[in-house]
Amino acid sequence: MPHDRLDATIAAEVSELRQSGTAKGSEAVIVGIEPEGDGRGPRYLLEGSDRQFIRMNSNGYLGLSRHPAVIAADESATKEFGAGPGAVRFISGTYRAHVDLEHRLASFHGRPASMIFSSAYAAVVSSLTSLITSDTVVLSDELNHNCIINALRLSRPATREVYPHLDFAALDTLLARAAGATRAIVVTDGVFSMRGDYAELVALMEVARAHDDAFEENVVVVVDDSHGVGAFGETGRGTEEVSGSDPVDVLIGTLGKAFGVNGGYVTGSLSLSDFLRERAPMYIYSNPITVGEAAAATAAVSVVDSAEGRSLLAHLAAMTARFETGLVDLGLETIPGPHPVVPLMVRDTERTTELVRHLHENGVLATGLNYPVVPKGDEEIRFQVNAEHTEADIDHVLDVLASSPGDG
Repeated sequence: MPHDRLDATIAAEVSELRQSGTAKGSEAVIVGIEPEGDGRGPRYLLEGSDRQFIRMNSNGYLGLSRHPAVIAADESATKEFGAGPGAVRFISGTYRAHVDLEHRLASFHGRPASMIFSSAYAAVVSSLTSLITSDTVVLSDELNHNCIINALRLSRPATREVYPHLDFAALDTLLARAAGATRAIVVTDGVFSMRGDYAELVALMEVARAHDDAFEENVVVVVDDSHGVGAFGETGRGTEEVSGSDPVDVLIGTLGKAFGVNGGYVTGSLSLSDFLRERAPMYIYSNPITVGEAAAATAAVSVVDSAEGRSLLAHLAAMTARFETGLVDLGLETIPGPHPVVPLMVRDTERTTELVRHLHENGVLATGLNYPVVPKGDEEIRFQVNAEHTEADIDHVLDVLASSPGDG
């Protein structure tokens, strides 16, 4: 059956995005990696270009996807068990590597239990839609990630409120107003992916505890710390470690960023894990990550949880501080903080696009974030520092920014 009218409609929508400068554009295709050497980190080769690029837009904060132990674990498990799991977990898709990884993650975070999903996005959506009932009040930070926003759209809570970014006084007011509901869920990013700032979980937990007795089934704090775990804190325990917080009720993380592999996970109480294994749709009806990925992720967690991991984290923190200081010295605006997401606040869509183009022309991969991905006036270039970066790499990127017409 022809669908020419639909094609015309969606083509016009894409054309409008491109004309307004808000389209994400074509995808860069990585075709090779030049290894580190001579005081510089690795360089990335892109299809259609003969230039070598510094990658300043990778979530792989510790460079573990290329770590020999991680690669060896993946290869060994894949050779023994094959490239795919072949079934969902409750049928015959659970392998020893999946169980071992769940135990390792629970231990790493000091929780009774953990369970893995095909992605952190799936973990967030499945967990929230399972925990939110028609008698639940949900309160969400206004800058939460798209996965949380969509999870709430798919849910049917009694009420849904959005509080101003990191405004815990407003959260306190909203919880007081909702008193008497059966259950309250407060959900927040740990590290906010567009800005690199983070939730002060001690203050958030104090507000939640103050209102806990007003709800029959508690005030439950859910934190998606996908940008925090493995990359944040002296030992990589993420926003809980940096903020000095007690364990939150439901902690969600990813294996696809600092741990360098693929997949997501939820960690918390044994009852939570048992419940989600019975109710979470994207766990029950979707294949898990491969056996090779599970083995690789276990190896990656072990690297982070070691002297080598602490050394990588210390270097990452030093390179982050060097880059932030360099931006300030150039007279550029950033949002200071210890996380390796370092935003350059441009606050103009056209200028953001020009700067990204200038960086690309000088061998630097960075991500421009324009409206509607970020609010108007918050347009930025999101730089992501990596433990594979050297001082020379950081200084080179700063030199490129300094040479941009109209800046520096």
